[in-house]
Amino acid sequence: MLPDRVGQGMRLVLAGVALGSVAALALSRLMVSLIFGVETWDPIVFGGVASLLTVVAMLAAYIPALRATRVQPLEALRR
Repeated sequence: MLPDRVGQGMRLVLAGVALGSVAALALSRLMVSLIFGVETWDPIVFGGVASLLTVVAMLAAYIPALRATRVQPLEALRR
């Protein structure tokens, strides 16, 4: 049960990171014309931000799923 819930959350996260990376790359071309010294493609920054967001989202999906597995079903229904 735990891997299913985390897997569902991670599919959404990976889709969001992919769409966000494409949008960020497209908008970075606009930022070059507005801010001096900004490069259009910095793979270290793009990869670092995508990795950080993925790890944080994985923890955000895993921790509640882990807590939910520790609760007895009958106890949860009583409350």
